[in-house]
Amino acid sequence: MNDSRLKRPKNPMPAFVREALERRGLMEAYRERPAYQQNDYLGWIARAKRPETQKKRLTRMLDELEKGGVYMNMKHAPSAKGR
Repeated sequence: MNDSRLKRPKNPMPAFVREALERRGLMEAYRERPAYQQNDYLGWIARAKRPETQKKRLTRMLDELEKGGVYMNMKHAPSAKGR
């Protein structure tokens, strides 16, 4: 992540997130996203207080990365598949 332009503190990637990205083969899709999106996803997942909520947020991130064209439930044309 090129975090030199981030306006918020950098969020570390928890091991369970790394493992899920690798297990689903989505690490490259994650790394192709802008640094702010990578950081936002990690912070959003980490801020969940309950493990069930963390899992739900992780699943949503993975699904968005797999689908492409969406970020935090909003359209994101640069990541659309088959562009």
